[in-house]
Amino acid sequence: MDGIHDLGGKEGFGPIPIGDDTPFAQAWEERMWALSRAGILPPGTTIDWFRHGVELLGPRDYLTWAYFNKWCTNHFMLQIDAGVSDMDEILTGRAKEPGPPAPVLSLDDVLEANRKANTDFSTRPAAAPRFAVGDSVTTRARMHSGHTRLPAYARAATGTVIAHHGAHLLADEGARGRHVGEHLYTVSFTAPELWGEGADPRDTVTLDLWENYLV
Repeated sequence: MDGIHDLGGKEGFGPIPIGDDTPFAQAWEERMWALSRAGILPPGTTIDWFRHGVELLGPRDYLTWAYFNKWCTNHFMLQIDAGVSDMDEILTGRAKEPGPPAPVLSLDDVLEANRKANTDFSTRPAAAPRFAVGDSVTTRARMHSGHTRLPAYARAATGTVIAHHGAHLLADEGARGRHVGEHLYTVSFTAPELWGEGADPRDTVTLDLWENYLV
């Protein structure tokens, strides 16, 4: 979707801090990360629906909240949306009908579970690929209001296919809870094509893009 989260290629938001290897500014952020990795998302939640939940944050909140603040709020939203919790339970921090205590997981338990998690999103293609390595392709100028992995700065841009990865689950449909496979390509764009004539022509940007993003 075209929201404030799509900041690639935009100016005026200040420098990106570099040099701090610690991703957590406060202790509660470590706890949020651990809870997320321990599998507290409602059953059936896809990574694309999680990402779209973050995209639905209001502009002021998205730009001012810390990274794990957004994660925490999104987990609450997903729980309410799935009927796992309601707003009163979120605000009070107490379940109206407490279930059995959850098992206590060690760090090794969580790391092992994540190591075994299925992260293969490849699928069998329903049709032959429309493009091949070496083809010139142009991205769509407009997308839809749902989740998409085509950033705004790469819209209506022409590049070259440098790899074909077979069919993978389409993120746009995954955010809607539908499992649809589509051919996935790596496309290379010159910097001037994306950023204008002032960009160094020796630089390139590569993006993994699904077939329906291309015309």
